[in-house]
Amino acid sequence: MIDSQLVRALQQEGRASYQDLARDLGLPRATVSSRLRELLDSQTVRVVAAVDPAFLGQHVIAHVSVVASGPVRHIAELLAEWPEAVLVSAVGGTHDLVAEIRVSTHDELHGVLTQLREHPNVAYIDTLVYTRLVKGFFISQYAGEVTIDGVDTQLIEILQKDGRTSYRDLAAAVGLTPTAVRSRVQRLLDARIIRISAVESRGAGGRQLSMGVGLNLSGDNDAVLELLRSSTHVEFVAQTVGRFDAIATLAAQSPRDLLAQLEEIRSLPAVSRTDSWLHLEVVKEDYARRIS
Repeated sequence: MIDSQLVRALQQEGRASYQDLARDLGLPRATVSSRLRELLDSQTVRVVAAVDPAFLGQHVIAHVSVVASGPVRHIAELLAEWPEAVLVSAVGGTHDLVAEIRVSTHDELHGVLTQLREHPNVAYIDTLVYTRLVKGFFISQYAGEVTIDGVDTQLIEILQKDGRTSYRDLAAAVGLTPTAVRSRVQRLLDARIIRISAVESRGAGGRQLSMGVGLNLSGDNDAVLELLRSSTHVEFVAQTVGRFDAIATLAAQSPRDLLAQLEEIRSLPAVSRTDSWLHLEVVKEDYARRIS
């Protein structure tokens, strides 16, 4: 229970101090420090910075579902090598594999999908294009009003590897004072160029279970999306064009909890139909990008 609370807090504020985490969770600082160090050292949790897709010019984001003719491993390994894929996961459900693809244009997306279809083990793919990102721990919704320089780029690249790197270490790396670095990092956060959050291992090798849900909606769609956005059990929500009107990612510690969350969504009057898939093994979850 402590670990779950700690991860949720880090997903909201990846650089929160031990003191702030202890205060917010109502726990001794020593307990928070010990548990967080264990989670980070074991790679159960990673705290990293991610650059907002809009800042990178990635204006087209798609959820791609794959049906394999044979083992899915080779397809997953291929996709994991592509820089356009930030998430690749073997799943249980109608499809065998899902991936999130981020590119600049629809023509680029078409090229990626064409290359994927050419793989001999790909029997069929289905694509959902995001029309609005409602919730995501690594989506900061850059407004397009701030530019960065070489020092900012250095800081971002370090934080993409370890979002909790101390201001002292950041300062040593870029040749500035810790105060100046703190100001620059805060500027990047305030401008929504980056967001620093926690990535938790999931699936067969992780502590957490995750389920993707596709929703067909009728009636007050905004009310459903707002409910999903505000839920502590929902990690990601996007409106989509395709076979679903929206997709969401649920997180829980047990199948029973996942079912309870799914039933709650199904009970909403505006939800006419759902489809779901269980993340069995996340092969890649990497939001780090080089900034040109």
